[in-house]
Amino acid sequence: MRTEQNTKRWNEIKTNDSWAIFKIMGEFVNGYEKLSKIGPCVSIFGSARTKPDHKYYKLAEEMASKIVDHGYGVITGGGPGIMEAGNKGAHIAGGTSVGLNIDLPFEQHDNPYIDNDKSLDFDYFFVRKVMFVKYSQGFVVMPGGFGTLDELFEAMTLIQTNKIEKFPIVLVGIDFWGGLMEWVKTTLLEAGNISAKDLDLIHLVDSTDEVITILDNFYKDYGLSPNF
Repeated sequence: MRTEQNTKRWNEIKTNDSWAIFKIMGEFVNGYEKLSKIGPCVSIFGSARTKPDHKYYKLAEEMASKIVDHGYGVITGGGPGIMEAGNKGAHIAGGTSVGLNIDLPFEQHDNPYIDNDKSLDFDYFFVRKVMFVKYSQGFVVMPGGFGTLDELFEAMTLIQTNKIEKFPIVLVGIDFWGGLMEWVKTTLLEAGNISAKDLDLIHLVDSTDEVITILDNFYKDYGLSPNF
């Protein structure tokens, strides 16, 4: 009897998974249709827990404004904290402000600085990550937590394995990111688990001007295009 019950539950799970494919497809189609029209953008990542009076919130807002001034739009995760700061800077500067929101049980809610026609909601992290990478011309990574690290290492892995086109990855906050990058160089690199060239596109900076210079210099040599 227990075997029959377990088989039934397993079969129900498989059936539910099959129907979920249509929801996943819907998120991809909606994302592709909306984001294919936004033009060149830079993604800004960072903690949802960063308060508006924090120096990194203010720095992210300033960077987003300068990024818009240099001809790019801004994509964020659409929520509070650093994401809100990025959208706010882009919105106030009159540029494209995109929010890729994710349904979470805590922390996440839409911020008010996203363009009305450029706010997307996702249930699946993996679909959302595809949208970030496909339509971003660069990643600006502010201090954050697990989600920020997830986006960072996803991009590094895809570039390393030639699954996407190269784009600059800029870590903002030397005090915050310095220890991680030192570990990457002295442990991963020295152990032979990565190559020195894997780190070529990663930059560690503290200022808005450095971010803009890195983006501008990169695209003097490479064309702007979707990354898949």
